[in-house]
Amino acid sequence: MTGEERRGAITQALKAAEAPLSGAALAKLTGVSRQVVVQDVALLRTQGLPIVATARGYVLQKPTGCRRLFKCRHTEEQTEDELLAIVDAGGTVEDVIVNHRVYGRMSADLGIASRRDVDRFMEGIRSGKSSPLLTVTSGYHFHHISAPDEDTLDDIEQVLVARGYLADFMPYEVDAI
Repeated sequence: MTGEERRGAITQALKAAEAPLSGAALAKLTGVSRQVVVQDVALLRTQGLPIVATARGYVLQKPTGCRRLFKCRHTEEQTEDELLAIVDAGGTVEDVIVNHRVYGRMSADLGIASRRDVDRFMEGIRSGKSSPLLTVTSGYHFHHISAPDEDTLDDIEQVLVARGYLADFMPYEVDAI
């Protein structure tokens, strides 16, 4: 199988997948190492394929109607409530971003779109091996949230305001994210 054929097989597998596909699974499918798959994914991204790496594997980012950046602040213990509030209101938490004073901008793709996704994410946090990025910035963090329409994003904003999780943007932050 040539590199082009392999990348085509990876693309088709991601399009057909109903759940994230791990690098190991894609490597097995294409008969190469996981590292070759990582390189192929990077090449596919440069060609414009919207591949997102999540903790559970690779997914194709599904086109959504609208996307908005939210600045939030809450405790580590409130993380699950924040995520559930967003997905229950119809949103997808695409990522988390923090601006650390020493390390700069740090981000992670999340792709959390359902209660099941929230459960899996929280299991990873509760395992004790990882902490939410908000712990390094006194609870402040950003999320790109996507939804089918602006009304849904407005509803999500109101839910976050009601829970006290929405924070005001500083003038310099909007352009920095």
